[in-house]
Amino acid sequence: MSESMTSLERTLLTLDGKLPDRVPVDLHNFQMTARLMGATSFADFYRDGDAMAEGQIKAWERFGHDVLIVENGTAALAEACGVHVIYQDDAAPVAKEPAIKSLDDVDSLEVPDPYKVPVLAENLKATRRVVEAIGDRAFIIGRGDQGPFSLASEIRGMSDFMVDLALGEQPEKIHRLLDFCREVAYRYMLAQIEQGAHCTSIGDSPSGPDVISPRFYREYAYPHVKRLVDDLKAQGVRVAYHICGNSTPIIEEMVSTGATIVEIDQKADLRLSKAAAQGKTTLLGPVDPSGVLANGTPDDVMAKAREAIEILAPGGGFILGPGCALPDTTPDENIDALIDAAKRYGRYDRR
Repeated sequence: MSESMTSLERTLLTLDGKLPDRVPVDLHNFQMTARLMGATSFADFYRDGDAMAEGQIKAWERFGHDVLIVENGTAALAEACGVHVIYQDDAAPVAKEPAIKSLDDVDSLEVPDPYKVPVLAENLKATRRVVEAIGDRAFIIGRGDQGPFSLASEIRGMSDFMVDLALGEQPEKIHRLLDFCREVAYRYMLAQIEQGAHCTSIGDSPSGPDVISPRFYREYAYPHVKRLVDDLKAQGVRVAYHICGNSTPIIEEMVSTGATIVEIDQKADLRLSKAAAQGKTTLLGPVDPSGVLANGTPDDVMAKAREAIEILAPGGGFILGPGCALPDTTPDENIDALIDAAKRYGRYDRR
């Protein structure tokens, strides 16, 4: 079946609230690209902008997806802020030791220059190279790594940060840390756009209902994401916003941040999410990356993708994709099934 428009055209129409020829498809596949490149050490791969770019380009040439998310995991900004990060041979980097031992140390932190911190500079190089190669044909998201709440939990240490929240003894210092993290994310996200990316994005999963209460989300996470999105939109920047887990209790707030794209996963209530997002933002997701895409059959993928399309595509505002990052072990045939589902069932001229 021939395509009537490019991936870039298709995605831009979707984000504008219009109906393209079919639903676009995203692959949150930075871990798969390491496998496609035959990387013997993921630790080296995720610090090499040229290799990461080549992996993204090869994946696009193989699968033909519409949306690419260029990143190296969830710890780049944390490392740039002084968190000790472990680079693993067979998985994405992880934050290990926090940068501060107390909220009293917040004022000692400095906003990093993304062009001067090696890990951030390599990520920016990867985005720039992908844009140069295929940015006129596919929609490129240069991921801004972590949102304010997630970055704060890495800088302070997740357990200690949760205790800080629960005790509630220093709310002004918690907000000062979150302000700092917002400033860090803003500068890096702008740098991603400076590479030519069409959009940037954040993950802020520790702020979701699977980790903290909706009340804490509204008090601590939401105001800083809202300001971050507002500041970026004032610069003409599109933002995607991701929270893992069952985001249903806060989906209306996520939409009200003004993010161009709201990413949801398989735990979210699809009908409630669609109702909250209709005419306001574009939803991305929600096919289970581990249970279905990595470990299911192509038929399983096709069924779940079709279900998502039937609920989330009517009226537009939907990009089909995994609910979170794909494991590197995801079979190629399952990715083919995801994309085939959009071509079979996501055509608006058949709706």
